[in-house]
Amino acid sequence: MNTEHFKVKLEEELQVVEQELNELGWKNKETGEWEATGNTLDVTTPMADSNEAADQLEEYGERQGETATLEARRTDIKDALAKIKDGTYGVCEVGAEVIEEDRLEANPAARTCKAHINA
Repeated sequence: MNTEHFKVKLEEELQVVEQELNELGWKNKETGEWEATGNTLDVTTPMADSNEAADQLEEYGERQGETATLEARRTDIKDALAKIKDGTYGVCEVGAEVIEEDRLEANPAARTCKAHINA
């Protein structure tokens, strides 16, 4: 297996994911987690427009969901890069089988073989 090929793919995807994270939010230095931006409207004041407040809260919730998904993907990519470095890349975490190359092409950060996809 050409791990260098997958390393390049993972590094490219990591750049894209980190760029998207930076566009959606900021990294909380205290928790180390990403936080969505956009929740600046004080929705508790009597002067707040309820429709605008609801729209902003909905948008913030969507951004937070996207941020969480991207953060999880970032973790998977970083884990895969660490496996390349330590020589364990491409091994199923469930059954220790070799992960199929076409699966890795589709998802270079895959943690399982096809037989254990839902494990």
